[in-house]
Amino acid sequence: MAVINVDKLFTERRQDLELTLLTHNEASLKKAIHTAALHRPGLALTGFFERFPNNRIQIFGETEMAYISGLDEAQLTKAANELFATDLPMVIISKAIVPPAAFLTVADQHTTAVFSSRLSTAELTGRLLAYLDHIFAPSTNVHGTLVDVYGVGLLYTGKSGIGKSEVALDLAERGHRLVADDVVKITRVASDVLIGSGSELLGHHMEIRGVGIIDIEELFGIRAIRMQKRIEVEVNLTAWSETESYERLGIEEQKTTILGVQIPILHVPISPGKNITVISEVIAMNHMLKVYGENSATEFSRKLSQR
Repeated sequence: MAVINVDKLFTERRQDLELTLLTHNEASLKKAIHTAALHRPGLALTGFFERFPNNRIQIFGETEMAYISGLDEAQLTKAANELFATDLPMVIISKAIVPPAAFLTVADQHTTAVFSSRLSTAELTGRLLAYLDHIFAPSTNVHGTLVDVYGVGLLYTGKSGIGKSEVALDLAERGHRLVADDVVKITRVASDVLIGSGSELLGHHMEIRGVGIIDIEELFGIRAIRMQKRIEVEVNLTAWSETESYERLGIEEQKTTILGVQIPILHVPISPGKNITVISEVIAMNHMLKVYGENSATEFSRKLSQR
């Protein structure tokens, strides 16, 4: 399960979220954040903590700060102690509002970092959620190759040595774009969207058996690569077998599930003389036709049934 600490969030998003650290306890920056969900404390400031999600980042807006400002020092100290005693990961106050000194003192005592942001509550929440959703999005690594072919993300899978890298190399030479080879990191960024990217270590390098390691960007230029791409079709390359039954019509679309998201999968047999590169381009174009409501196999079957 993904986890980040407060210091990492502050370091990476300080400018984007326009953050200023108001507390002084350095140990508070080591606290872990375990969820992308946010919360506005509201009722917790009045002492009601039933079902209070203390594991979330707490966002204070004008309403919360107006309530705090209306408390005398004793009431404020009591409310702050009760709130921070729940072990919050961090607090962010919007619109650059600076809380009373007593509030910050109690936060330091409970090792909780308090930040001020110049952004409005809505803008702060939107930007912070976008960052946290990316950090905590479900992800997995797959042995394969991802290529952008005519704007369609094709994920090539198959046993080692079947020819995935060679297909990607040929596609790059023909003007398509390599995203990742050998290891593809797949992240689910929405309920039905899979984004594939490469390893930072491998970059856009590729191993070609008999040749060695090559750099696609150096060979073909920046136009031959991209950093990430939505995965829309899985192309499973297999060795040709006379005993195997392969799809001939394409009327019934097979699906595979990755991180709970279903995408089409095509099992393409490899045999001498078969041009997998051109077949890949056809797969991409055929997928685009289906997206726009055109299914060649179904239409052909319909015409046959009318004769």
